[in-house]
Amino acid sequence: MVFELWKQIKAKNLSPIFLLYGAETFLINETKQLLISNILTEEDMDFNLSSYDLEETPIDAALEDAETLPFMGEKRLIFLHNPVFLTSEKTKEKVEHNLAKLEAYLKAPSPYSIVVFIAPYEKLDERKKLTKELKRSAAVLEAKKLNEAELKGWIRKRASYNGVEIEDEAVEYMLTIAGTNLFLLTSEIDKLAIYSGAGNRIDLQIVDKLVSRSLEQNIFTLVDKIVHRKIDEALRIFYDLLKQNEEPIKILSVITGQFRLIYQVKELAKRGYGQQQIAGALKVHPFRVKLAAGQAQAYEEKELANIIKLLADADYQMKTGGMNKELLIEMFLFRLNSKPN
Repeated sequence: MVFELWKQIKAKNLSPIFLLYGAETFLINETKQLLISNILTEEDMDFNLSSYDLEETPIDAALEDAETLPFMGEKRLIFLHNPVFLTSEKTKEKVEHNLAKLEAYLKAPSPYSIVVFIAPYEKLDERKKLTKELKRSAAVLEAKKLNEAELKGWIRKRASYNGVEIEDEAVEYMLTIAGTNLFLLTSEIDKLAIYSGAGNRIDLQIVDKLVSRSLEQNIFTLVDKIVHRKIDEALRIFYDLLKQNEEPIKILSVITGQFRLIYQVKELAKRGYGQQQIAGALKVHPFRVKLAAGQAQAYEEKELANIIKLLADADYQMKTGGMNKELLIEMFLFRLNSKPN
C-alpha cells in the first residue's frame, strides 16, 4: 500500500487531501519528505509550506491558510498534526475546532493546496462521521507496525523500489542480524542496492558482508551461542563487543532482557498463548517472540529461573563495584558451560 502511494506522489498524481495515521513514525516521516520534495521547490518552502499542531491551533485557522492562494508557486502544502478529533482517546481540549467547516472543506477542497492530516494514533474512531468522510476523501496511509511477514514484504519491495532483487534466504538473514526497526532496515537495503547495482540480486553473502549489526543483534548472536552452550564462540563475540567499546553493564542488561523474554515466552506458551498473543501481551515484536520460542526449547523453566537469578546477582555486583565487570560476565558464561543434572 505504502509503495503504491509513494509512486503516485512521485508521479505527481496528487489528492488534495492526505491522511497519514498510525504508530510507525518512519513511514509517516518518509511520506512527508516525499510530499515536500515532489510538491515544492526550495524557493517555495519559505512561502508555501505550513505546519499546524491541532492541539494548539483551531482547524479554522489552518483551513483559512489552505484557502489562500500560493505565493510565487503552484501549490501550498499544509501539514495538520495531532487531529485529536479523529480519535476516541481522552484528551484535554485546549482549543475549539469548527468541525462543520472541516466537513464542508472535505466536500470542496481548495484546488491549489495539499492538506495532510498526520495522526500518530494506532487507531482512529471509525464511528465518527468525520473520520469516515476524511477516509473517503483522502489518499490514506495506515502507518502500522509491521509483523514478520509484512517486514519481509517490505524488504523485498524496498529492494525492488531501488531496482534490485533480494533472495529469500537473504531476507530471512537480514531480519535476524539487523532487527525489526524499519528505519534501520530501509537504510541497510538502500546501502545494499547501491553496492549491488541496478538489475542485480542481493544474496546472503552480500548481506553478511555489508549489513551493520546493532548491539542488540550482536548480543542476540551472543545469547544464541549461550543458549546452545557454545561458550568458546560466545566468549569471542563478547571480547569483540568489548573491543568496540561496548560497556559490560549494557551487554549484561541486553543478555538479561533476552533470557527474561525466553522465560516469559516459554511460560505463556505453556498456558496456551499463540505467538501473536504473546507478542501483544509482552509488547514486543512477533519476530522476537518467534526467535525466543525457538531458544526456549533448549531450557527447562527451573533452569531459566536460575539463569535469571545468576544474571541478577551479576548485575548487583556490577552496580555495587564488588568485582571486575568483564570477569562477572566471563564467570556467568563458564557457569553455563555444562547443563546441570
